This record gives sequence, C-alpha cells and structure tokens, in this order.
Amino acid sequence: MAKDVEVAENPGEFSAKDYHDPPPAPLIDVEELGKWSLYRALIAEFIATFLFLYISILTVMGVVKAPTKCSTVGIQGITWAFGGMIFALVYCTAGISGGHINPAVTFGLFLARKLSLTRALYYMVMQCLGAICGAGVVKGFEGRHQYALLGGGANSVNPGYTKGDGLGAEIVGTFVLVCTVFSATDAKRNARDSHVPILAPLPIGFTVFLVHLATIPITGTGINPARSLGAAVIFNKDKGWDDHWIFWVGPFIGAALAALYHQVVIRAIPFKK
Repeated sequence: MAKDVEVAENPGEFSAKDYHDPPPAPLIDVEELGKWSLYRALIAEFIATFLFLYISILTVMGVVKAPTKCSTVGIQGITWAFGGMIFALVYCTAGISGGHINPAVTFGLFLARKLSLTRALYYMVMQCLGAICGAGVVKGFEGRHQYALLGGGANSVNPGYTKGDGLGAEIVGTFVLVCTVFSATDAKRNARDSHVPILAPLPIGFTVFLVHLATIPITGTGINPARSLGAAVIFNKDKGWDDHWIFWVGPFIGAALAALYHQVVIRAIPFKK
C-alpha cells in the first residue's frame, strides 16, 4: 500500500507519512444511538467511574480517619493509589470506550472532534451517574454518621488558599492531564514510537499521580467533575457545595486550553493543507 506524502518544513523536502489521522467526528451522530458499541462504551464508562469513586473516596477517608498521616498511606500513598487505579481502569476500558472516566477529558476530546456531541453527552451522564453510585456505596459501608464525620471525600478549597488559587490549580492540573491524553493517543506519535512498548494508560496514570501530588494540598485534587459531583451529591453538605463550581469550571477551562494547544500548536492541524 502506498504511503501518503506530506511536505516537510523545509521547502523541497518530502517525508513519508506512515500514519493516518482519523477524520473529524460528526457533530451530531444520531446513527450511533442504534449501535451496540455505544451502549457497551456507556456501560464501561459507568463501571469505571463507579470503581474510581469507590476506591478513591475510601482511600481519602481512610487517611482522614487516621490520627496521623504517618499511620496510613499519607498523601504520597494516595497519589500512587490514584495513578495506579487510573492506569488499570483506562487499560481495561480503552478498547471499549476510550477510557475517559472524566467529563473534562471527554469535553477536550469533543472539542478536538475526536468524538461526536451525541457520544460526549452520553459519556458525561454515565460518568456522573457512576460517580454518584460509587460514592453512595461508600456511604452505605461507612454509615451515615461515620461518612459525615470523615467529610465524605468531598472536594473543597483547603484553608489558607483562595478560591482563585483553587480555580488556577484545577485549570493547570486538568490542562496537564488532557494534554497527556492527547499526546498518548495521538496517531502520529503512535506511528513514530510504535517500536517502543509503552501503553497509553501508563503516561496517563503517571500524570494523574503527579497532578494529585501537586494539588491535593490546595483542593484535594478534582480535575474530574464527575468525581467532585459524586462526592458532593452523597455528602450533601455546605462543604461539598460551597466551592463546587470550581471543580467544573476549572477542569473544563483546562480541557479546552489543552485541546486548543494540542490541535493548533503541537499538531498545527488548522494550518495543514
């Protein structure tokens, strides 16, 4: 099969193109609603987000419950747990739904035309439902009193930081995450580095680890509106709702900036013939 040829940066030079960018997804794809592949993907997103909330909230509450952080895994242990968990969940669901597990990731990929608005909206709904159910199961295990006492794993801006600090941390953290998702799943990079046995979930999981390590002291680390919503809905107290807007606005701004940066700067797609 003949390879496509694209013009190199220097005039007069040509380079063989051994990859194909997938065509932009349609804005509205009603035909998807009749395909089993969509519903498989929705179930995968629901289960993955359910497990993410279940494990993450129990981990956070276990640290809060301890008299000292040293007696449990501590903040660094939480970050390793979250990073490893994201790696496992993305690895298991990547072939079915893409392993988003995060409305901000879905939003960024939608802006880059990697999936249709139809699929993006359904993904977000299932992610939020999975998160609420995951947090609800934790409350059922812990009991109403214990769950409320330990804060329900709800995100909020920690004392000593302003709402602007929290919003900035969420924007930057989500930007880093979504940029990594774009790079790890990019067709050009996969073709160029096909000889390197690195799975896309590995850098994504490691990025989640680093972002949590940096932002847990500020916001407890949201970077995932579904995670913040699930904990807030089940906890349902002022602590969970006062700063809740930050955990939607910040991640969506970060995801939009990441999509713009990757498409315009890294890939220069609008400028290609």
